[in-house]
Amino acid sequence: MTASTPHLSSQFDTATIMGGLYGDGFIVCKGALERTWVQRLREDLAVLFDEARKQPGGALERGPNRYYVEIHPERLRGFAELLAHPWIVAVCSAVLGPDYKVVEAGFDVPGPGAMLQPWHRDFPAPPETLIGRRLNSLAFNITTVDVTEAMGPLEIAPGTQWDALSDGDPMFPDRSLYPRYQARCQRKLAQVGDISARSALTIHRGTANVSDQSRPVFVLGVDAPDGRNAERHDLQLTRGYYDALAPELRRHLACRVVDTLTPVVQAHTIEGLRMGAAP
Repeated sequence: MTASTPHLSSQFDTATIMGGLYGDGFIVCKGALERTWVQRLREDLAVLFDEARKQPGGALERGPNRYYVEIHPERLRGFAELLAHPWIVAVCSAVLGPDYKVVEAGFDVPGPGAMLQPWHRDFPAPPETLIGRRLNSLAFNITTVDVTEAMGPLEIAPGTQWDALSDGDPMFPDRSLYPRYQARCQRKLAQVGDISARSALTIHRGTANVSDQSRPVFVLGVDAPDGRNAERHDLQLTRGYYDALAPELRRHLACRVVDTLTPVVQAHTIEGLRMGAAP
């Protein structure tokens, strides 16, 4: 994990990146991170999860025993290294352009007993995608455990980031469309060290966690200049931390620079996930 340079990020093929995200809507870089780095991430997330559950509204329910927590990035060891990771830089630059902005840092925790989610996307598709046929946001995921079939892995329906869902809920497809998603379904068994990138518009769902282990996964949300997902989040950095970052990293952050960090008032609730999938 070292600072990225144009040389390092250019080792990744733009056509391959764009083909994956405009095609399936999901790509992965296997073994992108050292396992020791991910172990530190898991330790940090455990501390933040414990704090969030003690704070009113700190951990949002995304279904039974399934939570989302938005965090202050500087509470993570190695956050600056992550921003500079050559693959993340290459993917953001290829799909979102050179002026991309990081707008979200958080994590999901599907614990033991988490139920099957309904098929969904994370927010309504914007006109830039539905009409302009252009992706203007991405979500990067980093698993902190080796995912097994029993741990409730993510399932995606490739290519569905372009689905309009114009006749009903813009985030939750009608059940009549489920056979389409089931026919396309891919289950993702992420391993420690992997980084994945996806369009959050690609129809997906978390599956039931029937194991005795939680499956924490870090989330980094990134927008193109015309993306509006910063409105759903509250990225904060203290002045000292912000000023210590390299200028090339600072310019890619859509954040508030503050004297003192304040609890995140989480705006990105997804009520349709709270009860799990209908039988």
